[in-house]
Amino acid sequence: MIKKAKGATLAVLPLYLFTLVFVIGPLILMLVLSFSPRDGWGYGSGFTLDNYAVVFSGTYLNTFVTSLKLAVISTAAVIFIGYPFGLCTALLPARFARFFVSTQMIPYWVNSLLRLYGWIIIFRAGGLLDAVLMGLGITEEPLKLLYTYPAVVVGMIYVLLPFMFTSVYQVAEKLDLSLVEAARDLGAGRAYAFLTVTLPLTLPGLKTGVILTFIPSMGLFFIAQILGGNKVVLVGSLIEELLMKAHNQPGAAALSVILMLLTGAVCLLMMRKPRWQK
Repeated sequence: MIKKAKGATLAVLPLYLFTLVFVIGPLILMLVLSFSPRDGWGYGSGFTLDNYAVVFSGTYLNTFVTSLKLAVISTAAVIFIGYPFGLCTALLPARFARFFVSTQMIPYWVNSLLRLYGWIIIFRAGGLLDAVLMGLGITEEPLKLLYTYPAVVVGMIYVLLPFMFTSVYQVAEKLDLSLVEAARDLGAGRAYAFLTVTLPLTLPGLKTGVILTFIPSMGLFFIAQILGGNKVVLVGSLIEELLMKAHNQPGAAALSVILMLLTGAVCLLMMRKPRWQK
């Protein structure tokens, strides 16, 4: 037994070393940098809270509010579309379910940047969307949708929707429909049976989808850059500018720490069990 325990420890030792060097180590370095004073293009020795004071003032705070607002709107839209889509797909016969799952996975064979540039062709003035709307007589002149906030929201939904769909589908396909039928036999209506049986049983998938959607939406700055131009600035864009242009490593580290704490709080909130499940 002792030899087996030693063998198991040695087997997982590379994993522990990898986590320590490439995960915990950078996080500690980022935390230390966030409390370090700026010194030219680098950082100096000492301790300061000036980096966090700057983050909670003016433009930086507005950028955080914009990023949080976009993340909430995108996550809510993805839930509204992805949850019923994943649930209904799980209830279909196996061959049809596989088809719909494939339609969600196949686009990921193409680089996300290329797929986003496809939306530029759709949203640009005189593009595909304008041609369709003007051809149907809905609009009389081209719309200016590209480089706007709604265009960024659409891009976020497009990129993040498969995460919600897959998370809900994987849980919903294991749903015991006899429990729903039992609730209906006991007099529950469709809505009440859904709220008391289906929703609680698929809630783990919904929570996983929220985590996989909300956290990336706070940092997917390339979507805002491609579809929003310079009109929509997110926290990720601000961190990139501080590192690459301003060479302000402590300021970028402070922004990253706050972003990590915010997303970590969302994860903890999603992992908590509701009172009725305790």
